Amino acid sequence: MLESLELLRQGGWPMIPLALCSLVALAVILERSFVLRRRRIIEDRIVRALEEYQGEASAERMIALCRRSRAPFARIVEEVVQTRRLEHAQAIEVMHAVGRTQVGRLERGLTMVEIIAGISPLIGLLGTVLGMVTVFNAITVEGLGNPQVLADGISKALITTVAGLCVAIPALAFHGIFSKRVEELATEMQNHATGFIVKLQGMQASRSTQSTSRPTAQTQPVEVQRSRNTTQTSSHPLQAPSLQEAEQLLEDLDRQPRE
Repeated sequence: MLESLELLRQGGWPMIPLALCSLVALAVILERSFVLRRRRIIEDRIVRALEEYQGEASAERMIALCRRSRAPFARIVEEVVQTRRLEHAQAIEVMHAVGRTQVGRLERGLTMVEIIAGISPLIGLLGTVLGMVTVFNAITVEGLGNPQVLADGISKALITTVAGLCVAIPALAFHGIFSKRVEELATEMQNHATGFIVKLQGMQASRSTQSTSRPTAQTQPVEVQRSRNTTQTSSHPLQAPSLQEAEQLLEDLDRQPRE
């Protein structure tokens, strides 16, 4: 502990921003390690609910389940269910919009880690340059007669470079690890959401087909009844004339030659 404090003292003021960078990077790394776990991003109960979705009867239950969850994937599914009556292209666009928002939340803090990984070596290099300037000033005053003074000055100057690399290397490594994890989680969420949208569109198409075929089925008995009535009307035999009509017809025939 005392040796670390001594190194900080020997490094000079550039060690202060390096210490702050290390603390910030450590805090972000610990927080992202806790947050970027699959069970916190894509809950298994949400995935099972997608597989068991049965249409409009399950819509309200699905929305209520998503609202009780704090997972980013639940926000995407909730929005997809609420906009389930949109066209396929519009539903995909809504899913992408909500997905970009949730992925941005997953990447929160990673930009800071990337910045720290970039500037820490530069801060260390700055400290080294300042230390070398101090060493050359001492050489100007005392000359090269005491090599011990020159060696101590150079070692002190290089402390900031070592400290900067010690901060930058872990920060850069964890930034790459977390970025890859966010990409994998985003891909998995997109696959689940896209499959769910396709399922919703299939259910909606089947309902449209059923609603179109029902009026045809209802009008069929009417047409059948009409055809039956027509058949019955056309099948009635001609009625025979009555006796009076026959006598009148004979009288008309007798009168025609006389006239």
